[in-house]
Amino acid sequence: MTQQSSAERRAATPPQESPRATDSENGHGGGGLGGLLIGSIGVVYGDIGTSPLYALRESLAHQVQAEALTEAGVIGSISLVIFALIFTVTIKYIFFVMRADNRGEGGILALMALAQNALGRQTRMAFLLGVGGAALFAGEAMITPAISVMSSIEGLELVTHRFSEFVMPITVFILVTLFWVQSSGTARVAALFGPIMTVFFLTIGVLGASHIADAPQVLEAFDPRRGIVFLVTHGWLGFTVLGSVFLAVTGAEALYADMGHFGRFPIQLAWLGFVLPALLLNYLGQGALVLSRPETVGNPFFLMAPDWGLLPLVILATFATVIASQSVITGAFSIVRQATQLGLLPRLEITHTSAMLEGQIYIGRVNRLLLIGVLLLVIAFKSSSALASAYGIAVTGTMVLSTSLLFIVAWRKWGWPIWLAILFAAAFLVVEFTFLAANLLKIVEGGWVPLVLGGCAMIVMWTWVRGTRLLAEKTHRDSIPLMDLIAMMRKSRPTRVPGMAVFLTSDPNVTPTALMHNLKHNKVLHERVLIICVRTENRPRVAPEKRFELTQLSEDFSSAILRFGFMESPRVPAALAAMRKAGFKYDIMTTSFFLGRRTIKESPASEMPAWQDKLYVALTRQSANATDFFSIPSDRVVELGAQVTI
Repeated sequence: MTQQSSAERRAATPPQESPRATDSENGHGGGGLGGLLIGSIGVVYGDIGTSPLYALRESLAHQVQAEALTEAGVIGSISLVIFALIFTVTIKYIFFVMRADNRGEGGILALMALAQNALGRQTRMAFLLGVGGAALFAGEAMITPAISVMSSIEGLELVTHRFSEFVMPITVFILVTLFWVQSSGTARVAALFGPIMTVFFLTIGVLGASHIADAPQVLEAFDPRRGIVFLVTHGWLGFTVLGSVFLAVTGAEALYADMGHFGRFPIQLAWLGFVLPALLLNYLGQGALVLSRPETVGNPFFLMAPDWGLLPLVILATFATVIASQSVITGAFSIVRQATQLGLLPRLEITHTSAMLEGQIYIGRVNRLLLIGVLLLVIAFKSSSALASAYGIAVTGTMVLSTSLLFIVAWRKWGWPIWLAILFAAAFLVVEFTFLAANLLKIVEGGWVPLVLGGCAMIVMWTWVRGTRLLAEKTHRDSIPLMDLIAMMRKSRPTRVPGMAVFLTSDPNVTPTALMHNLKHNKVLHERVLIICVRTENRPRVAPEKRFELTQLSEDFSSAILRFGFMESPRVPAALAAMRKAGFKYDIMTTSFFLGRRTIKESPASEMPAWQDKLYVALTRQSANATDFFSIPSDRVVELGAQVTI
């Protein structure tokens, strides 16, 4: 598939359907490769870039509690961090996972769709792996803002202990403000993300490099044997430390998820040439500081700064953690939209906060849920150290699921021999399951949080998919085939009125409920009738020339299947405008859209248990109005209500 230029894509696509904006429109800065590099540093690496605030500190904290903090332990912990960054992030994500792009897009649901396409069918295994990863991301999306912002504000305690009582209020204020501004969009401030994070990485790299001379032996951490020996000789302590070490790679999924915004090469180049060296220098510097001054083990990140630079570092780190939180929130909006388009969640009201960029969206219900969850976590755990126990499981679980999907892609799409695909996946799964097992030790301390959040998200998606399928089957059984209705209309000849009526349906072969209600109660039929079925493909975007498939059923009945990708908003009027350019007679001023508004009721005969019936009914009440979801002009819509039992 050839790549089009930005200008060609804009010319071939209606403005509101633009699959991707230019760099300047993104707010990440223009300037070709340079702009993409700065943009990726600001958006992609915000989460993993703020990990040094707490990752090594938590790894060493276990040794302090066990009164076993030694030089071998410090160097061994840093060696494990280096191994995690090189093996998990660089080898797995930079060199392999990013090859699995779904027409330029990434993310766990994009990978699920790619795996299903590779298999040639929708399988339950690929579906569960993708849904499980998306569900665990829900937990990560709540924990990241809480632990990131709190860890940076805790640096104020080092400036003066009088700030200790203000850590919680300041954290809450920043988080509430962050979520409050989401509705107005972030395109303007996003232009600052790249420069701020660039300064942040330069700062932490320089700070780390300046302390390596304090204990040059810390460079021995590049020898992987130091980490292995530490694990083998320290038993359960080493295994516990391993769980905290994994905090160093939180945010690695962002490399893949944001690939559609910046492209594979800029993200890879930014990591290898700038971000990874800065992180390695910082972790080595923290380790050297602790080896030379063991009393700094409580917060080595901030104590690397000179006294005069402590407050500026706290302020810079706070900006960095806000940016990291913003990236996760934006990712949550994106994955919820993907899940909605793929039929995993009810239709949610999506607001576009940018006239130029399709990906700049805001989902009010998701924003409120995230804010409530984040605040509850901050209040309940009270410190970033306590939250660290809850963080690792969500990240490691997502990585295990993504590796499993990557196995399917390598085997069926890339054409690898089955033995090579198994060997490839096993190499990563052994490491990731080890990290996951280490993090599972922290379930009681807070690891249950992402499991509960992920479990709830999976139950919601499973209930919605199952309930929608059962409802569709019932509707299909109770409906009249569309061609039979057309034959009946030739005989009964109802009163015809001028104009065109558009009816939306999920099954183009049966008569829409709204059409039957219109005939039954109003006893009229428009001169021209168009039946529209909107379908979401297992691809990020659909080419304009494949947007619609029009079928003439009779002289006055037509059927159209509109296809959208899971990264697109299903704008029906824009698709109709494209159909008009192709020769279909359509005038918005003489067209009425008839939409069915169904009120779902529980049924004793339902195939789902009573609790799931109640949950499904509750979810349908949260579903956005079809008029808004499909961007149909409200003054052209006629809604016909009906009560349906599951």
